[in-house]
Order: sequence, then C-alpha cells, then structure tokens
Amino acid sequence: MLPHGCEPAMVIVCGERIEAVVGHGESFSGEVMDVGEMVVMPGLVDTHVHINEPGRTTWEGFETATKAAAAGGVTTLVDMPLNSSPVTTTADALAVKRAASVGKCFVDVGFHGGLIHGNAGRMTELCDAGVLGMKAFLVHSGIDEFPAAVESDLLEAMKVLSQRGVPLLAHAEVDWTPPDVLPNEDPRSYARYVATRPPVWEIQAIEMLIRLSEETGCWVHVVHLATEKPLPMLVAARKRGVKITVETCPHYLFFTAEEIPDGGTQYKCAPPIRAAETREGLWKGLLNGAIDMIASDHSPCPPEMKLLDVGNFGKAWGGICSLQLGLGIVWTQGEKRGVCVEQIAEWMSGFPAKLAGLKQKGAIAAGKDADLVVWDLAGAATIKGDELHHRHKVTPYEGETLHGLVRKTFLRGQLIAQDGVVMSPPTGKLLSGRSNA
Repeated sequence: MLPHGCEPAMVIVCGERIEAVVGHGESFSGEVMDVGEMVVMPGLVDTHVHINEPGRTTWEGFETATKAAAAGGVTTLVDMPLNSSPVTTTADALAVKRAASVGKCFVDVGFHGGLIHGNAGRMTELCDAGVLGMKAFLVHSGIDEFPAAVESDLLEAMKVLSQRGVPLLAHAEVDWTPPDVLPNEDPRSYARYVATRPPVWEIQAIEMLIRLSEETGCWVHVVHLATEKPLPMLVAARKRGVKITVETCPHYLFFTAEEIPDGGTQYKCAPPIRAAETREGLWKGLLNGAIDMIASDHSPCPPEMKLLDVGNFGKAWGGICSLQLGLGIVWTQGEKRGVCVEQIAEWMSGFPAKLAGLKQKGAIAAGKDADLVVWDLAGAATIKGDELHHRHKVTPYEGETLHGLVRKTFLRGQLIAQDGVVMSPPTGKLLSGRSNA
C-alpha cells in the first residue's frame, strides 16, 4: 500500500526507516520477507485514545493499551487528556503523565493537552511542552475535573492555537436544546438514551465551531461524529476556506441503534450509536470525502462501571473499547460498500498522521519510519473479549466475526506483534511536539 495506490513492491528497511520502495522481484542482497498475497500497509495512527494512567490505571494503562494497539496494527497513538488524574490541562500534569508512561509503551505515543473552562491562558505552556493537539468538551465530559469549555474559553484559546499551528479537537455536543419528549421512563431503554442526546446537539456545536474557526483561523477537528446531518454545512464551510476536519469511529460504522438491546450498556457511548440510516450516511460521508478519518475513541472503564447487571443507560459509563479491533471492524463493513485498501490506509493512517503533525508516520515511502502492518484480507476471526489485550474485556464486539486479520506489526523496523501475540519488549517512543517527526 503505497502513497499512490496498491501494487506489488519491495519495501527496503534500514534500521528504523524505510530506505526505498522498489519494484517487486528486483534483486536485493539482504534478508527478504515475502508476505505473498497479503497487504503491507502503513502502521495505523490512532489520535483518539483514552489511556487513563496515572490516577485511573485500573481503567486502562499504558502497558495494556499499547499492547492492544500493537496487536491491532496501531503503531502510533495519541493519548487524550482525560480520564487520567491529574487531567492534562497544565504542563506539569503532562510531565506527570509522560513520567508514568516511561518503559511501558509498546508503540509510539504522543499526547494531547486539555482546554477546560478557565485554563485558556495555559495554551502556550502546553504547546511549548509538546502536545500534538488540544482537546475540549463542549458538554459535560463525564468527570468533574475536566469541565466543559464555554465560547469565551474557545475564542481565547483558538487565537493562540492558530498562531502555534496546533489543532483544537472538539467533542461537539452542546446541551442547549432540551430533548424532545422521551419515549419512556425506563433507564434500561436504549431508545430513551438515544433521545437524551439528540443530533441537534452535534449540529449546534459544529455551527459554533465553524463560526469560531472562521473568526480565528484555528484548525478545528470534530471528534467522533455520530450523525451525518452536519456534513453539508461542514463541506460548505471548507469551500469558504474554513479549516475544519472531522472523524467518525468504528462503532458508528458497525452497529445500529435497532440492534442494541435494552440493558445492553456495553454499547453505551457519547454521542450515541444512532439508527441504520445514520450509519449509511456516515459511510457515504467517508466515501465522498466529507469525513476525513476514523479514530477509535477507545474509552475503557472497569466492568462494574458499565452496570451490566442492571443495564441502566443513564448511570453506566459511556465508552467502547476497540483499540485492538479497528482495522477488522472497518474492513468488515467497508468491503460490503466497495471500500478499497487505499481508502482505509488514508482514513486510519495517512490523515491521522497529518492531524497529529507526525511527518514520519502514515505512509510507506523512503525516509518514513518503518511502521508497517501485514494484513490478511481473506482472514477472519470471531471476537472473544478474554483474548484481547485491553485491561478489561467487556466489548460490544463479543461474538462478532471480523474480516481482515493483522498478521504482523512492525514498529520502526522491529517486529512487535504477530497473530495477536506481542513479540517484543516495550520499545515505543514518546513523541513531543508537532515538529517531532
């Protein structure tokens, strides 16, 4: 999988870098690994991962998360500023998080900073400390120590971020509009939960973000889009020159509200998984370029916080663990819709590397890091949570058969995982600053 498309080729690796890409069958004097008909693609770059260490390592930690990443073909990930404790809203907190990760990372790891109400004046120190992006919630984040940013916070911060070339990553929901009459009062009802977070929350948030981006010139990236309804306004804004991009997530591309059972809190996330027509709209947005990329939003918690025994959607923690499974999830649904390998490589590696400012990542080309995935498109496996490397094994993908198996993962030229087994010690690097790579 080369920048210009898929073709037979030889990737020549010297040390940690790709030295050259030459035609298949050309003479070569070094060691050769022939992968036959399997695809070699750039290592995945996942820019939306909640690792939660330090402070909430019982939810997820650097060791378990990065092992899962390696097994799933993710060679670079970027950690979100919550739900660790302390949250990464100061340079000192970032230093604590980096220290907690040392010696535990099986893949390369970068960090986002956090914009919360009242800390817009810290954008310069966080940028100087090497964050790759700045994350803000426009609605309650789920933890009180990461309060939502209001419009004045956003405006002040975005002026600085624009000057520094650092994108604002926004959880784009605002709870300005009360939900319509709820379908029932049953806390186990998935229909009720979906109704509590209507698409208009995403629409109104994105309208505000477009306006502020237009005013400040700041690159805004909308995370985990769960509805297709704002796509026309996003496309129109880009045509006017507004720098705004958007991601969706594997769970929005795989599941539909119609198939989620009442009490099935393993499916709870925010924004919620919506109806089948929404899933098709998101796929259409990817295929026509309105949506730029796919990221996992891996957001774990201990199983007891999912309240699986009572199935209360109102009180259960919202988040889905899929860091190890993303490639298979997207290919399983994508192949039904005519998606090609080149598109998946751009959505899950190429564009995310651009978003994070990691020029050494995201493509198979001379001079790039030798981050490679050997991917068996014909392979398939039925998911068993107990076999995943995530700290906790609860997953809505339990029992699902996913197509496309990650056979080998190479990080900077070193084989780190094979057929789901992590093969090396933790050799991942900590990435600092958008000019790092």
